[in-house]
Amino acid sequence: MKNKNVKLIYAQSSDIKARTYIEYRKDMKKKAIAELEIKDWLQEKLKEFFKREDVSVEKYGGDRFLWFLREGGITREPDFIAHVGANREILIEFQYADREDLKYYDFKISKVAKKVKGVRIPHQDRIFLYVMKNSYRYAFIDPKWIVEHGEVGVVPAWGSRQAYRVPKDIFERILKKDETLKPVLKMIDAKLMILNFQHQLLDIWEEELSNELQKVIDEEKLVKIIPKTLEGFFEVCFILDHLNKIPENVNLWLVYLLSYANTELTLKEISMLVYSLDYIYSKITALGDNELKELEDKIKVLLQAINNYYDEKEGLYKSTIKESPLEETRFALFSINLIEDIIQDAVVYHKAHFQPIVKIYQQVKDPLKVSEALRNEI
Repeated sequence: MKNKNVKLIYAQSSDIKARTYIEYRKDMKKKAIAELEIKDWLQEKLKEFFKREDVSVEKYGGDRFLWFLREGGITREPDFIAHVGANREILIEFQYADREDLKYYDFKISKVAKKVKGVRIPHQDRIFLYVMKNSYRYAFIDPKWIVEHGEVGVVPAWGSRQAYRVPKDIFERILKKDETLKPVLKMIDAKLMILNFQHQLLDIWEEELSNELQKVIDEEKLVKIIPKTLEGFFEVCFILDHLNKIPENVNLWLVYLLSYANTELTLKEISMLVYSLDYIYSKITALGDNELKELEDKIKVLLQAINNYYDEKEGLYKSTIKESPLEETRFALFSINLIEDIIQDAVVYHKAHFQPIVKIYQQVKDPLKVSEALRNEI
């Protein structure tokens, strides 16, 4: 960024109210991408592990259906639950490492054991799945093994919190190489790349607004927000969002905004509309039947428009020659990202008639091809 003095910024806080809702959800989504991509692979491996076919795996905990908690924070519950046969259930904690040069492999104490009369007793209702991302190795680990082979110590990377720390030479003995992990981890990498790339649009918009505000002083120019236009509506929502303010007639704003949705919009226009929609929708506590129906219909319209602009040959999105394919693709991915959040939230809280989102960026036709195309363009 060229000038950060007037740039709208997020507070560096875990408090959701101190940041935009989108920023908070991005943090949650990194974890969710990995979990939702690994789930099918995990189910097949557990069938091998238990030597039986009647094994199924589901997400577990507060983020079972939503990858973000509406009130902020993170769930401390295990990540998955495995149903083994008709009567057995096992909780699964999922961890994975990007680095291969670690001296210790760390596990949160509360996830490994509970205190009973001052003594830490290993949990008996769960196992750990640990994946080494770069070498395609994994292990299923019993908490008792972690207690027996690890020592409680301070983890500098965790803010000096304590954890069970298993030395590298001991830990790596239990790891197994598995080539079937390769496509799963490749997809996780592709989607994380897409997430970071599309999220940069917020910085771009902030910088543009910052520059316009500076011109009021530097060049004595007026900042104009044009009424009754999509761009004007977006600019108002963008400012209110960063000020953490809520419109008084938020449901009316929703209906008014949705009236702009059509298949003739460019990808930039769609991204501004979807940002505004996400901001307004997140402030609504109750939707009337007509409002919900309009939301459902217009989201389908927006997704259709985005998909129509996808170039399968190049793996990029294009709607106009006024923007580069790189920025056009950023607009498209940013919009898909927020639309999927709205869909999942509306299914859970408003009983919307959408197919639930099973994996992040499932509305992107070919995430691997898109991520590769982006790397070639950047």
